[in-house]
Amino acid sequence: MSVTVAESSNGREVTINVRGRFDFSCHQDFMKAYKGYPKGKIRFVVDLRETEYMDSSAMGMLLQLREYSEQSNNVQLQNGNDSVNEILRIANFDKLFKIS
Repeated sequence: MSVTVAESSNGREVTINVRGRFDFSCHQDFMKAYKGYPKGKIRFVVDLRETEYMDSSAMGMLLQLREYSEQSNNVQLQNGNDSVNEILRIANFDKLFKIS
């Protein structure tokens, strides 16, 4: 598991990449990935391209990010594989986040 962060050139968007298992073992790294940015001022993209597995603690972390961003349209989930997208759909996260 690893969490990496990339900031856009204009500083308004942060992409958080989660590689491997997205579970409680990456909680601290995931929080550090966004807590250094001002609340409500940044758009976050969570890139799930390399995410192999996601559990309920990962969904909790995504909800914490959504709360931190202060606006639901400030968080986008993208590039999840079929099983990750199915987990998000079953949990109705498509109603809470923009998923692409």
